[in-house]
Amino acid sequence: MSLLSYIKGRGAQANPPNKFLKEQHEIRDDFLEYCDKENESSSALKTAYRPIYPKTIVNKITSPDVRMKYSMNPYQGCEHGCVYCYARNTHEFWGYSAGLDFEKQILVKHEAAALLEKKLRSRSWKAETIVLSGNTDCYQPAEKKFKITRECLEVFNKYKHPVGIITKNALVLRDRDLLESLHKDKLISVHVSVTSLSEETRRLLEPRTTTIKRRLQTIKSLSDMGIPVNAMLAPIIPGINSHEILDLAKAVSDAGASSFAITVVRLNGAIGQIFTDWIHKTMPNKADKVLNQIAECHGGQLNDSRFGVRTRGEGNIAEQIHSLSSLAKRKYFQGRSMPELNKELYLMYKEGQLRLF
Repeated sequence: MSLLSYIKGRGAQANPPNKFLKEQHEIRDDFLEYCDKENESSSALKTAYRPIYPKTIVNKITSPDVRMKYSMNPYQGCEHGCVYCYARNTHEFWGYSAGLDFEKQILVKHEAAALLEKKLRSRSWKAETIVLSGNTDCYQPAEKKFKITRECLEVFNKYKHPVGIITKNALVLRDRDLLESLHKDKLISVHVSVTSLSEETRRLLEPRTTTIKRRLQTIKSLSDMGIPVNAMLAPIIPGINSHEILDLAKAVSDAGASSFAITVVRLNGAIGQIFTDWIHKTMPNKADKVLNQIAECHGGQLNDSRFGVRTRGEGNIAEQIHSLSSLAKRKYFQGRSMPELNKELYLMYKEGQLRLF
């Protein structure tokens, strides 16, 4: 496989055009071609961290397909490089491509903790769990450098406010002290993504993520601390990891997870082009079969934006996936569930503060 056929260490293999740019700059792999001619490795291309300054940080979720009500993202773009990631499309709003740009151009919100504190001090805010991530991983490699997620957890702990975390990175254990403090007051839950038990599959699907072994160890460590963990076995991709549902459920159950959830992969917007290009380069022998099975789950198309259907899928393949999921829950998760987080301590804080005015 030539250099231009597969870019090692990245998920997306190209930069498709940004649909919002009217006068396209015709984004091409010119620099990669230059590197190839000069015998330079494209994987050596550096990730760029670019500061941005949003006015707010907490986002209200209106999608009926998403259980959380509010989310916040310290970073836009994600170096993990998961080729299927639905968040890729949001990078186009910032003027970048959903492809390689999403993995290489990381937008950093240095004022996230201050904006969060402003929100929690607002008289109009009522306690609802705010989920760190929701779009891009709050413990992606940038967090090791900038520690913005840790700063936000310190704010949640200060105000005794409930918080959820979504991640696939063992870096979450760095903040054990804050997690334990939040858990003491029943203010924290963690959702750990585990997509496959195969390291070969993980390296192709999610090239810069924590290994599967370390993710399972992370679930165990958090569970041993008493922190409720939901394992996100998602997305399920027919022909790639759909055969692993029972084994995945058993593995996260053995590690101590309180529950698990699945979604069927959907390839909306630019992700369809990115995923199609990727699978023909990484799994050429099964590419057409996988793409056809994904389409079968979504009315014959890779794209599906219908609420209530888009993350569940439909048809025989989708029903088989959900039947296996139901079986796994009965077999490995009887009597387990995720608890409600505590809102009362924040309400007590607000009432005490209002008395000062």
